[in-house]
Amino acid sequence: MKGLNEYIDQTILKPDATQSDILRFLETVTKYRFYAAVVNPCWVPSVVARVPEDTKVCSVVGFPLGASTTEVKASAAEELIRMGCDEVDMVMNIGRLKDGDFKYVGKEIKTVVEACQGRILKVIIETCLLSEKEKIAATNIIKESGAHFVKTSTGFSKGGAELRDVRLLRSLVGNDFGVKASGGIRTYAQAAQFIQTGANRLGTSKGAEIMAQVKE
Repeated sequence: MKGLNEYIDQTILKPDATQSDILRFLETVTKYRFYAAVVNPCWVPSVVARVPEDTKVCSVVGFPLGASTTEVKASAAEELIRMGCDEVDMVMNIGRLKDGDFKYVGKEIKTVVEACQGRILKVIIETCLLSEKEKIAATNIIKESGAHFVKTSTGFSKGGAELRDVRLLRSLVGNDFGVKASGGIRTYAQAAQFIQTGANRLGTSKGAEIMAQVKE
C-alpha cells in the first residue's frame, strides 16, 4: 500500500517565492519523498538540479486563469519538457467551456498533450466556477483528449477541492484515470478523506504539516 507521501504533489506556487524559499521547499520534498515537486516555470531548472531522483518535477501552464491562447500553452508545455519536467498541470480554458465551445476546449487539450511528448498532463477545471453539468462536460472532454488527470482546482480562485466533486469526477472517469484534488487541503484528516473518496493525487503546499499529523 502506498504511503500518504506518495499521493502528494507538494507545491510552492505563490508569486513572491524566492530562491531561498525554493531551497527550503526542496528540503521538505527531500525529507518526506513526496511524489512530485510543483513549482512555477522560472524555478524548474533549480528544482531539476536538486530534486531527489525518485521525485517527479512538475510545473504549470496557463496558470491560474486558463485564458492563454492554445499556442502559448503548447509552447509553454514544450519549454517545461525541455527543462526537465516530468509532469505538467494545465488550466483548462474555463470561459470557452462555459460558452459550450467544447470543440475548442478539446482541441486545446489535445494540442498540449502532444506538446508534453508523453509526459503526464493534468488538466485543472476549477470546479468552484462550474455547474455540475459543466464539470461533467469538462471531465468527459479531458478523458477523450488524451490527458492523464482531471484536477479540481488551482487554489487561486474562490474555492478549492470538495469531496462531492472528487466523488463525481471519479464516477465519470472510472478506476484507471487520474483524479487530483487540490486547493485547501491542509490536514491529514482531509487528505485521507479525499483519497478514500477517489483522489489518487493530492496537491497541497502543506505536505509537511500533513505528514507530521500522521505520526501523532
